[in-house]
Amino acid sequence: MTTHGIDNFQEKLLEPLQLTEENETPGSSRPTHTRIRVRIPKEYNDEPVISRLVSHHGVTVNIAAALLGANARDDGWFDLELRGTSPQIQSALIYLDEMDLEIWGELDTEKDGW
Repeated sequence: MTTHGIDNFQEKLLEPLQLTEENETPGSSRPTHTRIRVRIPKEYNDEPVISRLVSHHGVTVNIAAALLGANARDDGWFDLELRGTSPQIQSALIYLDEMDLEIWGELDTEKDGW
């Protein structure tokens, strides 16, 4: 894992997030949440990446922490809590992955309920 000088930003041992395809199941409409850390390269500073998680994928995003350089000249690191149904969260994670962003998730990330 390349930390890019964010050792203090990461409190727990994290592993790269593994995306898996999920089939619709009867319980897939239950609320759930996951916590991720994502690096958004400076090339995307003008893109509404986090806003699109809400508007295009229907998840609620809580920014628990962020590390962004002055005048947004460097990459940004965001500690995000995503809330929604499993399909919504999966869709949001696929969107981030398709943008080729570096995504780190905690072990045992999904928890039922709010």
